[in-house]
Amino acid sequence: MTNPKFQIYQTKTGKFRFKLNAVNGQCILTSQSYASKASAKAGIASVQKNSANEAQFVKDVAKNGQFYFNLTAANKQVVGTSEMYTTKAACTNGVKAVMRDAPKAGVEDTTVKS
Repeated sequence: MTNPKFQIYQTKTGKFRFKLNAVNGQCILTSQSYASKASAKAGIASVQKNSANEAQFVKDVAKNGQFYFNLTAANKQVVGTSEMYTTKAACTNGVKAVMRDAPKAGVEDTTVKS
């Protein structure tokens, strides 16, 4: 993979989700489930808009001691959640990766059959 991209996919229950993959192909952010593809696309737009502001990222520690972050919209609703990181520094690097990659990432709709 040479460019970061959002991938829209459908779950087994028929809901839509998206993930943001970094240049190296690693997933750096995953969405909640949406009832429609249009809502998932609106979620991507929200990530692209809000990822420019570091204040929209909320870092936390999971019960297992690993670090993660949520990206929130202006209304404080979570629009994306990171993977788990073993160190706080790695979590901070994940935030930087989303800030760098989300605004310019393309969109691949994997629900469209070729």
